[in-house]
Amino acid sequence: MAEGAPVRLRFAGREFDLGRPLVMGVVNVTPDSFSDGGRFFDPEAAVARGLALAAQGADLLDVGGESTRPGSEPVAADEELRRVLPVVEALARRAGVPVSIDTTKAVVAERAAAAGARLVNDVSGLRFDPELADVARARDLGLILMHSRGRPKDMQDAPHYDDVLGEVTRELEQALDRAAARGVPREATIVDPGLGFAKRVQDNLALLAGVPALRARLRRPLLVGPSRKSFLGAVTGAAVDDRLPGTLAAVAAAVLGGADLVRVHDVREARQAADVASAIRAAAPAGVDRA
Repeated sequence: MAEGAPVRLRFAGREFDLGRPLVMGVVNVTPDSFSDGGRFFDPEAAVARGLALAAQGADLLDVGGESTRPGSEPVAADEELRRVLPVVEALARRAGVPVSIDTTKAVVAERAAAAGARLVNDVSGLRFDPELADVARARDLGLILMHSRGRPKDMQDAPHYDDVLGEVTRELEQALDRAAARGVPREATIVDPGLGFAKRVQDNLALLAGVPALRARLRRPLLVGPSRKSFLGAVTGAAVDDRLPGTLAAVAAAVLGGADLVRVHDVREARQAADVASAIRAAAPAGVDRA
């Protein structure tokens, strides 16, 4: 892409306006999520949660049926499908916003797309199942490529980086190359530095501080997902259910740095934080770097 060319996001027959940060609401249909402890494992509860998040201002809803918290075990595709399909179908029909399927499996992405999902959030960046890209291409889905190393079960055993910003950038470029090699249009891709995934506390903080560089180097819409994560607890001492203030600080920092999307559990509050940060960033005097 030529220097200075606008970053465009287009999938499912639609072009998305990135002039205002997009807020993605989290809908976990899992019994063991680190953040909500299975509160929405029942499909009816998950649908109600998604509808509430849409009413609070979510631009997108991300439905996941497999926990990817550190130390978690994988879930069989049949079980993942049992969890997510009724929720995806109901939210696609009723929520009025695009629904994302949070999965690393092509078979789950295919069935979720048939049920109405319009994008795929792949925490492996196509490392686990490259055929997921084929589904995205064939179904005209958006594709979120997140940075991680290892697998959720072992990713936090001993993460190490010599240059976290440079290494994450290069590995996200490799993920974009994997998607392009299977025919996914570049304009359908979103990148995510993967806060909390094979990262130490200092790595997460460095990536948040490095959002402008990530956005400038990758030239793709950037999603940041700090919501309730353990690095916030390490900084503040707050328990997982008391990390909203830290989450909002991270959301504001990400948007001030140029993030295009934020993925959060607390949509109403994050929507305000993102909008204020975006307005501050837009008001920066001429000559000030706006990422």
